[in-house]
Amino acid sequence: MNRILIVEDEERIASFVEKGLRANGFTTTAVADGDSAYEYALTGGFDLVVLDIGLPGRDGFTVLRELRESRVTTPVIVLTARDSVRDTVAGLEGGADDWMTKPFRFEELLARVRLRLRTAARAPEVTVLRSGDLSLDLRTRRARAAERTVDLTAREFVLLELFLRHPGQVLSREQILSHVWGYDFDPGSNIVDVYVRALRKKLGAQRVETVRGMGYRLPG
Repeated sequence: MNRILIVEDEERIASFVEKGLRANGFTTTAVADGDSAYEYALTGGFDLVVLDIGLPGRDGFTVLRELRESRVTTPVIVLTARDSVRDTVAGLEGGADDWMTKPFRFEELLARVRLRLRTAARAPEVTVLRSGDLSLDLRTRRARAAERTVDLTAREFVLLELFLRHPGQVLSREQILSHVWGYDFDPGSNIVDVYVRALRKKLGAQRVETVRGMGYRLPG
């Protein structure tokens, strides 16, 4: 089941899109500001993003640019009231996969969502993630650190995959919690620190850096 992030600050429109997508078999999450949009999309937990431009916090152009700079390749359909050629070109050149203007017909949005998901599915699938002499085979679920093969638990695997998909990028405890354990997990828990220590013990203490007051980073 495909997971779609809806970024829209008009509650009426967000609800309309969310209900329509859910009725067609999609799993949806809706957020109403650019900062939340960036944090959610960065986790890699979504198959597609429907993104408004005029948002509180980061605007949609900024969200899109920063996601692409962070090597997040999730397809993005921009859904906005802005209809100038300049805005359209800026959005598409900034990394959007499609552009729709409001008002819109839901049937057209649905068709574009399905098209973008099909296109993304045809992209060659990465089966081994690498950073330096550290690698993770997504099929066998085993890691290699230098010449050593390392067996991982299910949670350790998901955590290491997250780090390897964002090498050099600082990931906050909240981002890690949301991706590995889900947003319903207690944010006051020290579970992230426990699992980072476990990864360091298996892979080497230098593999995951602590960025004081911010989170953790896999050296890029």
